[in-house]
Amino acid sequence: MTVIRDGDGGNTADRHRRPAGVDDTTVEATGKLSEALEITERARGHLYAFHQLTGGADLALGRAAELLRKAGHDRFAERITTELLGRNVLEGRWTFQIVEEYDDGYYESFRRIERDTREELLQGCRHVYEAEMKETRRTRGRPGHEAGPQ
Repeated sequence: MTVIRDGDGGNTADRHRRPAGVDDTTVEATGKLSEALEITERARGHLYAFHQLTGGADLALGRAAELLRKAGHDRFAERITTELLGRNVLEGRWTFQIVEEYDDGYYESFRRIERDTREELLQGCRHVYEAEMKETRRTRGRPGHEAGPQ
């Protein structure tokens, strides 16, 4: 892809330009790999939400046990305290341990592979597929369709 200067507010940034000699299938494949990483980023966000929500629930459980005990319902308070409060969500693990294991294993491997692939095949350029799609879909000369920021 060549840099297009069309007088409507910029050009396609060099960091998004297809390196010389890179074929369409490689651009599409690396775009799909980046898309998969973006989906994984969303999944990671949900994992962190799970971590925070579970921690919040555990704190609320503690307060519920206190209130049940204060109201004279010791049997229920004791059950919450001994069976649920501070319990592992998976064998041997609280949610922070799950998050750390995910981050240090699968997530870090995924990021490294995506980065290494882009570095070798696209000279480190990011979002080449999307940048080329933008160039084919935008209407040159129309407000809101500029190639880049002014």
